[in-house]
Amino acid sequence: MPSIEEIRRAIHPLKLVLPTGLDSTLCLHGIATDSRKVVPQGLFIAVNGATEDGWKYVQSALEKGAKLILGEKELDTTEESLLNSYNAAYMQIEDSRSATSLAAPIFYGFPSQSLRIVAVTGTNGKTTTTTLLHQLFTDLGYRCGLIGTIENRIADVVEPARLTTPDAISLQELFYRMKEAGCTFVFMEVSSHALAQHRTDEIAFEGAIFTNLTRDHLDYHGDMLHYQKAKKRLFDALSAESFALVNLDDKASSFMLQNCKAKAYTYALKSHSDFYAKVLEKDFEGTELILEATPVWVRLTGQFNMYNLLSVWGAARLLLPNLEKTKLLATISQLDHAKGRFEVIRGSQCTAVVDYAHTPDALIKVLDTIADVASPSTKVFVVVGAGGDRDKGKRPIMAKEAYKRCDQLILTTDNPRYEDPEEILKDMKVGLTADEQLHTLFISNRREAIRTAILMASPKDVVLVAGKGHETYQEVKGVRHHFDDSEEIKQIIGQQK
Repeated sequence: MPSIEEIRRAIHPLKLVLPTGLDSTLCLHGIATDSRKVVPQGLFIAVNGATEDGWKYVQSALEKGAKLILGEKELDTTEESLLNSYNAAYMQIEDSRSATSLAAPIFYGFPSQSLRIVAVTGTNGKTTTTTLLHQLFTDLGYRCGLIGTIENRIADVVEPARLTTPDAISLQELFYRMKEAGCTFVFMEVSSHALAQHRTDEIAFEGAIFTNLTRDHLDYHGDMLHYQKAKKRLFDALSAESFALVNLDDKASSFMLQNCKAKAYTYALKSHSDFYAKVLEKDFEGTELILEATPVWVRLTGQFNMYNLLSVWGAARLLLPNLEKTKLLATISQLDHAKGRFEVIRGSQCTAVVDYAHTPDALIKVLDTIADVASPSTKVFVVVGAGGDRDKGKRPIMAKEAYKRCDQLILTTDNPRYEDPEEILKDMKVGLTADEQLHTLFISNRREAIRTAILMASPKDVVLVAGKGHETYQEVKGVRHHFDDSEEIKQIIGQQK
């Protein structure tokens, strides 16, 4: 366990207030940013968040036995007296989130240094890419860790995930458990929120993958430039010994590589690049492509998935340069999609596709893929909504792009959170002309919207249910109610048999 002095040396505080009688060599027994998780003789960091100041929980942390408090405040005499009364030290820091990332690894013995960690960032494709990497390396015989939107995996242990990228302390705990479980590789999604909030600072990444950049999370970042800069933080922090693998067909890739010290590699379908593939045939079941002059059939469909697969291929070639190409190709041909990512459900009533597409770009890509593999006589029905308390600007765009690419659009709820579902539908409606609105169905009950689409479809038609993908809940007023798009579809299709 680190001492107060070790923490001081690691984070370089603006000021250290050490009460008389408290030795700086005192060992600290734990670290927390949640006062409920403080342990006796522990460290509590009062994080200055976007909506809440962690300082209001300092009293609770002291009562639980915290011996060191980190915060951004300049203490007044009352606050100094409070700390003295509990014989606790205080370090004033410039940025509480950055300090958390600096302090957390110390408590877990810097576990990321013993792991080969690859980060994946971008607007779309993070979950599929990390899932495929985890599948691939596990099938090749390695014990692996996975950190992402759907779940976290510590070798054979699977745990549900609540955040795409956990907080800095949880990350270090996960790395420690992965190290103890004998993992060699870790594949993790890194969100723009995590990068902006310093959650991944001090992680020794062996490599990073950039998938693409389109509109998302502007409710948090404000505009595309700040969103893009948040993503770039990952590549700015890479060492000269690591690799950066970027999608050359995405115009933001050059921005990601500006001033990046890592060895740069590219993958593409349309440009000359280090890792390249050519698609030969495709259908709902998979795709045949040429990969490094060798034909291979994969169980993935859609151009967007070919980009994901190419990034996986490139990363594997960089991480395992001595692996026989034939063995790698054979293993890649057996990979399956991630849950809720172009998940095809066949039924006598219709073919349904469940996808997490919750941005305009993702929705366009999924619908273009359906059009590409479906027969000319196939009608496409789309059920989609938009999440509450998130970027409102993308709502009308999603409705517009979906309408242009389908035969029947049904707008419904997603996760309304604390917003009125009807108000969200009104925002989406703005993207449609008066005539388009007349030909669109507005059904706020998601279950009924899915049922309606399936009942309207014929056996040769396709119903796309978009926006929630892998999620098994619908969040309303802070409560998560069980709801699984795939489950709903299977029940409805089953009733029609």
